[in-house]
Amino acid sequence: MRRRDKFAGYTTSGGFRLHPFTEEELDHIHRATLEVLEHTGIFVAHDEALDLFDKAGAKVDPKTKVVRIPPFLVKDALSSCPETVIMHGRDANQDAVIEGNRVAFTNFGEALNIYDIDTGEHRETCKQDLADLARVIDTIKVISVVEQPAGSHDMPQTIGHLHDYEALVNNTSKHIVMMPHNMEIAQKLVDMSEIVAKAHFPDDPVEDHRIMSFLICPVSPLRLLDNTCDVIIVAARNNCVCNVLSMAMAGGSSSVHLAGTLVTHNAEVLSGIVLNQLVRRGAPVIYGSSTTAFDLRTGAAAVGSPELGMIGAAVAAMAQYYNLPSWTAGG
Repeated sequence: MRRRDKFAGYTTSGGFRLHPFTEEELDHIHRATLEVLEHTGIFVAHDEALDLFDKAGAKVDPKTKVVRIPPFLVKDALSSCPETVIMHGRDANQDAVIEGNRVAFTNFGEALNIYDIDTGEHRETCKQDLADLARVIDTIKVISVVEQPAGSHDMPQTIGHLHDYEALVNNTSKHIVMMPHNMEIAQKLVDMSEIVAKAHFPDDPVEDHRIMSFLICPVSPLRLLDNTCDVIIVAARNNCVCNVLSMAMAGGSSSVHLAGTLVTHNAEVLSGIVLNQLVRRGAPVIYGSSTTAFDLRTGAAAVGSPELGMIGAAVAAMAQYYNLPSWTAGG
């Protein structure tokens, strides 16, 4: 019995709805994005990714590593993406269905420091903190999936994510979202999750119980760096859910105008989705956003600002325009 969260705006309940754009305006944003992808292009710092784009028909400049993605590649990739994504838990009753306008919640991540409730000390997070946080999150019914909430800074950082996953998977029955930093660690996390799946579901194929997914970020403006491509490729090869999440900042790493920022955001996410589908057609992906405004006074990301809410609503609308599951930051 999979967990199915509430619908927003379901016609029989009259739920709250927000429509930031008309269908024509969404189409206009899409066309502007296609123009950016085809004529400006995306910087791709990954040899295998460059080769995949080149063989698929994109224009690749080997000197500048700029990839210009034609509209037909974007259309083809979007046509092969699943409209529904299942985020499996260690307990099948905790499987979360992500689709359409169904609304679910997760915790925020990744904390670097924590106030120790026993000593009052403000310190770096450790592996035990992840175990403790996972148990807390596991009891909160409104949270459907567990995003890695902190890091095991008391462990060697070259393998810190492996310790993170061990602490989380042993202390929550819900799906876990990880943010690995390279191809080797991403693949080891997949291998670990398969061991867990085989232990809990010995009679089922491991792909039917992926107890982990990846969240990975392009770098604004318009860059798919080496580690980003690594994780996107590993996720697709293993049919593991991949959340391609842009963190553009209006006025900092993207246009000060929210409309321009949305186009940049859209181009970054779509380029990652195209790469994902070039590796494996039909691989599960999520259209993600932590895009917000840049606070010009402090140099910080304005998380929790009205602009974040506006962008989040716009991003969700774009994801629905593409029939993709979406993931947006809150404040």
